[in-house]
Amino acid sequence: MVATFGLLTVVFHAARANSNAVPSVAAGWIMAAYWFTASTSFANPAVTIARAMSDSFAGIRPTDVAYFVVAQVIGGALAVLFFRWTANAPIASTNR
Repeated sequence: MVATFGLLTVVFHAARANSNAVPSVAAGWIMAAYWFTASTSFANPAVTIARAMSDSFAGIRPTDVAYFVVAQVIGGALAVLFFRWTANAPIASTNR
């Protein structure tokens, strides 16, 4: 939930402020989330399903996929609500 919420939040706000920054911001978030989340950043349901088919240290048991996907959907919904709540806030200008 944390990885998905954070990913969508930084992408929404980066897109609003500077759409050219979105790829770098998203990559930075995923790199950081890999280290600070216990799940090694399961932020995307498609990746979660793919990792269930993996036999690596970053894989998950197929029986746990549904729990991860539910958490990702909740994180995504919370990110959308958070973005709608903060969308009316003024954008900080970097031009001085």
